[in-house]
Order: sequence, then C-alpha cells, then structure tokens
Amino acid sequence: MTNDLKKQSEVIGSRDLLVAIPSLILSVGVLYMPRKIAEGTIALDGVISLLFAGMVMFIMTWMTVKVAAGYPGKSFLRYASILVGKPLSYLLTSLFILLGIFITAFSIRSVAEISHLYLFQKTPIEIVELTFLLVVVYAVSGSRSAIFRLNRLFFPIIVFVIIFIIVLSIGFMDTNNMRPIFQTNLQGYLTSARKSILSIAGFGTFAFLFFYIPLVHQSHNISKKANAGMAWVLIIHLILYTACIIVFGDIATTNITFPTIELARAIELPGEFFNRFESLFFLIWIIAIFNSCTLTFDIAVMGLQSMFKKVSKYSLILFFSPVIFFLCSLPKNLPETGEWGRMIGYSGLGVAFLTTFLLYVRHKGKEVKKNG
Repeated sequence: MTNDLKKQSEVIGSRDLLVAIPSLILSVGVLYMPRKIAEGTIALDGVISLLFAGMVMFIMTWMTVKVAAGYPGKSFLRYASILVGKPLSYLLTSLFILLGIFITAFSIRSVAEISHLYLFQKTPIEIVELTFLLVVVYAVSGSRSAIFRLNRLFFPIIVFVIIFIIVLSIGFMDTNNMRPIFQTNLQGYLTSARKSILSIAGFGTFAFLFFYIPLVHQSHNISKKANAGMAWVLIIHLILYTACIIVFGDIATTNITFPTIELARAIELPGEFFNRFESLFFLIWIIAIFNSCTLTFDIAVMGLQSMFKKVSKYSLILFFSPVIFFLCSLPKNLPETGEWGRMIGYSGLGVAFLTTFLLYVRHKGKEVKKNG
C-alpha cells in the first residue's frame, strides 16, 4: 500500500471491515433501542420499521464503499479534496473529528450512568468515566491493526451472549404480545423508521468507513464484507427488539429505560447458581461499547493527524483525552445524557448522510467524465 497510509500497522483486511461495522454501531443505543421503536408502533409492527431502516443503511453502506474503495491508500482528507476541493474536505474532516469526540464522550458517560444504576451504586460516576476513558486511551495508543484484532476477538463473545439471552428468554415469551399486527398508523411507522435509522446507522458512525476502507489491502470484496457487517447489525437489532416485545409487550417496553438489560434481568439460570445475569450481560456489553469507543476515538485522531501530519499520534491522544473527560461531565443526570445523545445522534446522522450523498455524486460525476 502506498501514498498516505503506508505503515504495516495501519493495514487491515476485509474481514476486519466486516467486524468493524457492528463494532462501531452496536453500542449504548442498542440498550434502549426497543423502547424507542416501541413508542411509535403496536405489537411487533416495529419490525417493519427496522427492515426499512436496514434497507436504507444497506444502500448508504454501498455508496460509502463505492466512493472510499476508489482511493486505496489515500486518507479521507486527500480523496475528499479531489472530489469536493480542499476547503470543503477540511470542513468535512473537522465535522467527523467532532463527531468522533462527542460520540466517544457520550458513550463513556452512558457507561458510567448505567454502571452506577446496575453495578456500582456507591462509586462516583466520575471515577467510572475516568477508568473507562483510560482503558480506551490505552487501546487507541497502540497500532490501528491491534484495535481491529481486539474487535475480532470480542465480537464473537458479544454475539454468543445475545444468542444465550434469547434462548433462555424463550420460557418468558408470550405470543399474545405479537398481536395485533399491522395496526400502527403511518405516522407511527415513520416515527419508528426515523428512530430505527438512527440506531442502525450508529449515530452516523457508518460513515467512518470513509476513513477505514482505504486501509484495506484487498479491495475486491470490500462491498460484500461491508454489507455482511451491516447485516449483522440489522439481525441483532431485529432479534433483541422482537425478544423484548414478546417478553414484555409493547406497552411495558415503552416504559422500561433499558429494555435489553431488563431482558437479561428476567432470565433465571438453571440451578440458580447466578441470580444477577443482567450484571454479567452488562459487563459483556461494556466490551461492545469499548470496541465502539476505541474506533470513534481513533477516527478523531486519524482525522486530525491527516490535517497536521507533523503532530504525533500520542500528542493528539493527550490533547483529546481531557476534552473528552470534560464533555463527559456536561450532563447532570441520565435524562440529560439521553437528550445529549439524541442531539449528537441526529447531528451525526445529518453529517454522515450529507457527506455520503455529496461524495458519491461527485465520484460518479468524475467516473462519467472519465469514461465519456
């Protein structure tokens, strides 16, 4: 690999891309996703909204891959400059840097809030925030390929735990909660579809593929791997949402702050040798949030490093770390954290969608001009 991204430690394989997409997206949002979708739909009608959102995200992922795969070895800043000019490329890179920082801060704050709620009631939230941030900083300080190896290591564990929860929750399922079907009005479907897109898009983090795809050294099957990764995201969303609705019903789900955690809490393991399975589940899900945080933090570092090439990676990490810790302290409680996350989510989604459409149109225009 030549040009901007030459170091062997930065080169990744197409399999890493398959795991990177669910690692980016499966984070805090999945814990409350069933509640958000159930708020606008009746019974299992939210499945339709999720399928629609999945279709939208397959298209957006395909567009992202088509653009980024055309510029192997080039940083996002460089090939965006080719497509839309230097001033706009610097603006887009800056927006992605901010998005990476804010999503990292929101995720860390959410981990601290939920840990305080379920695990460490007597531990100050600031201590949990700082501890988690230091672990993320340690991971990001290593090589980029090592981050992806961690994702490959942890992702199967996360999938296994999800399957384990679903299997054990079968005994608590009530099929009456699946009915009535197709009773949601159009406004309900649209509201749930919007929230589904926000969740499956991972607050717009799917667009971080613009930064990672040029690192892939085998570009012939990137599109298949990327869509396979997005398929994992959709399947996990469908499984967890369906399980929550069938176990709790749509009305109860809308009144549970974190339905996915409560689904784990409802489980009783045979022999009663472990009575708080939700604690174990949340500890495992912290790994998922850790995966997401390392990637979003890494994007911020990568983006700023492409703008200031003489500044070392470690200097940028030291610069960003106190900024993230300060941002974590802004929300005063869980409701404020949720509102903060909603603002970050829709802002990120707007940046991701606009960037994808803009770069794709410019990329296709250059292809037509070249072939014409």
